[in-house]
Amino acid sequence: MIRINNLTAALDDARSLEELAAAHLKIDVKKIRGVKLIRQAIDARRYRGAEIKFNYVVDVDTGKKSPAAEKNPLVIPKISGIKKNPVVVGFGPAGIFTALVLAEAGLAPIIYERGGNIDDRTAAVEKFFRAGLLDENSNVQFGEGGAGTFSDGKLTTRLNDDLIDYVLKIFVEAGAPRDILYLQKPHIGTDKLRDVVKNIRQKILNLGGKIFFNAQVTDLEFDSHGKISAAIINGSEKISADTIFFCVGHSARDTYEMLNRHGTAMEIKSFAVGVRIEHPQEFIDRAQYGEDFLHPKLPAADYMLTFKDLKRSRGAYSFCMCPGGQVVAATSENNRVVTNGMSNFSRNSGVANSALLVTVDARNFKNFGNDVLSGIRFQRHFESCAFENGGKNYRAPVQTVGDFLNDRAESKNFLVSPTYPLGFKISDLRRCLPAEVAATLKDALIFWDGKIKNFAADDVPITGVETRTSAPCRILRDKITRQSVSNAGLYPIGEGAGYAGGIMSSAIDGIKSAQAFIQTNSTEREIC
Repeated sequence: MIRINNLTAALDDARSLEELAAAHLKIDVKKIRGVKLIRQAIDARRYRGAEIKFNYVVDVDTGKKSPAAEKNPLVIPKISGIKKNPVVVGFGPAGIFTALVLAEAGLAPIIYERGGNIDDRTAAVEKFFRAGLLDENSNVQFGEGGAGTFSDGKLTTRLNDDLIDYVLKIFVEAGAPRDILYLQKPHIGTDKLRDVVKNIRQKILNLGGKIFFNAQVTDLEFDSHGKISAAIINGSEKISADTIFFCVGHSARDTYEMLNRHGTAMEIKSFAVGVRIEHPQEFIDRAQYGEDFLHPKLPAADYMLTFKDLKRSRGAYSFCMCPGGQVVAATSENNRVVTNGMSNFSRNSGVANSALLVTVDARNFKNFGNDVLSGIRFQRHFESCAFENGGKNYRAPVQTVGDFLNDRAESKNFLVSPTYPLGFKISDLRRCLPAEVAATLKDALIFWDGKIKNFAADDVPITGVETRTSAPCRILRDKITRQSVSNAGLYPIGEGAGYAGGIMSSAIDGIKSAQAFIQTNSTEREIC
């Protein structure tokens, strides 16, 4: 097996991978027994007039041995002797993969998810989008699949970890498109992700796990040494437990408050806030692909933008860019407005949207208290401002970029109609953002307009506010055991604990925490 790391082909090159590999290796194509596609990327950079091309990483079977190919699969040992089933709290990406690994090890995890199963949750979300009737426990943030289920299902990550292949393999086995195994920017799409999540859930159940929906862990009990001893479900039902994997997601504010009451070690964490911007998808395609924007081989284009604000010592960036998608109503609390973005697998809505965010930290939270929960109060304040400026009926405040840059709110002519599902009200978004965030965002928009011409055109709509980008605090844990530094038996995991930032990193964090538990217990008990 021979690995080729930079196999390139022009956009209109009709040769097969076998033919491309043979030409690269300068051998007869008949000597190639097969080609496995490892990675596929599009290079749309047009330096010095270069054309768009595909870049491939492939493994070529020529019958000769070579040290290239397969990575070792994840090996999960079976263990016995655990007196109490481990408990997993939350069934988003972190909880799903924590539970899966525990189940594969024969540990029959018990899972508690505060929201509904995927079908009930979808019905609750659609009801909110349609009528403005919010279920605070089953919504875009909470329920089976976690917040990522109502997003783009993007699987990109900055991590360089062998577990990425394991996660992708599990997704494909559960019904995800096979191309996520090799695309540089894989995504599943909200529509397909729902079935994928249900199929993984069934696999966990088949392995002996149990899951309870509409079951929120509202409190914890600890022994005299601070070790976990029990969980309280829905305020009344007490479950004895000595191991709890906490995968609660970044919006579980009541959970942070509960942990803080118990003195669990946490710290303030920076995050980012901003708005959603929308363009016609064709505009983004043209900007990225030029005259080839209609080529059938090219997917809906995306973008990634950054800006360093030296005057204010903070950064701005695009985030969760959703080609061919829509802006969604993502609040989990009554009388607040929060935005996010999602798209289906086909990405064919005709509208591109992305968050434009500015980093915030303890400097910004000082007016909301000096404790670990000050970031939550900060978020709530501006979400409430967005609710009021949208008309107090879950409509979102919307403004054109031209008005935002010129400190007015009067234009009603949009390049594309805002897609936020509950409607919108023309409003000055400076009322919904910290002054320093609005100032940085203005400078960033002007800078980005120089990168993508007319990105910040006068009639481009922006919708507020985006505040749930990552956890506002971090639950401190030991680097080796991955348990809370203050409460043995409590495993803080994923985005909600402040250790991940997306589907893939959350899933991998869950796997590693489950592995840490298995390793500790398998050294003390018989491996069977």
